[in-house]
Amino acid sequence: MSTLTDRYVAATLRAVPTQRRTEIADELRASIEDMIDGRIDGGEDRGAAEREVLTELGNPEQLAARYTDRRLQLIGPRYYLVWWRLLRLLLSFIPAIAGAAAGAVKATVDGDLGAGIGTGITTAFEVAVQLAFWVTVVFAVLERTNTPLNLPEWSVDQLPEAPKERQVTLVDTCASIAFLGCAIAFFAWQHFQPWVSGDGSRLPMIDPALWGSWLPVLLAVLVASIGLEIAKYRARRWTWPLVAVKTVLDLAFAVPLAWLLLTDRLLNPELVQRFEWLREGGAQDVARVTVVCTAVIVVWGFIDGAVKVRRHAA
Repeated sequence: MSTLTDRYVAATLRAVPTQRRTEIADELRASIEDMIDGRIDGGEDRGAAEREVLTELGNPEQLAARYTDRRLQLIGPRYYLVWWRLLRLLLSFIPAIAGAAAGAVKATVDGDLGAGIGTGITTAFEVAVQLAFWVTVVFAVLERTNTPLNLPEWSVDQLPEAPKERQVTLVDTCASIAFLGCAIAFFAWQHFQPWVSGDGSRLPMIDPALWGSWLPVLLAVLVASIGLEIAKYRARRWTWPLVAVKTVLDLAFAVPLAWLLLTDRLLNPELVQRFEWLREGGAQDVARVTVVCTAVIVVWGFIDGAVKVRRHAA
């Protein structure tokens, strides 16, 4: 009948290379006997001493890993922080971009906004899973091959300034992204789920011909604005570069919108003809009011951002 020591040694050797088993077995048995003898000299019974020694040595698979210098973690501390920073960076924008693109294509091709939203969510989730899997696989391979990343050594000069009070809150960011998302959804909704007149014909609010010219540009600006909101939240506060980018994006949306309104190119001509008040000057009134409101929003956005930058600098 095998002893506890025999069973422990056998369990340990199962997890080590064949060519090293004899060497490790002799070394391990000698160590166990020395530890048992030490406890016996202290007055312990041999059976109890053997059990205590083996318990102290721990799980035989972990002991085998120490003998063979084998890692028992997927990604160790040497690569973990780099892996985590890279993964967070990629997950912060790639799934959203992929999901938005896939959803827009689905909605445009099939003419079904609901299917487009479902496809976008599914695609974003699948891309996130694939990113997490493959980035982790790459770093696990680097861990086991001891591949150097040649990154600069950490120094105290890399310490960031003590964080000041956050200007940009999560609630404000989520509200802005939700508003931009609703604006993007409106463009698709008014085209694929338009008003329906008495004869059953579809009547989009915006001229469908603009899908081949200006509407994709406006949608791209809205998507870029979502990216700006994320960047602003990560920066924790307003900066002059962020104010500049926001102003450029606001103008990139407002100028084409104003031009299309003032030249009677935004609204669907059939919609204008369908409603008498639009034909008799109502469309121009709507255009002027919308342009003025848009200009006020752009100017106020710049002033608000500039004030917050100066307030932080003070």
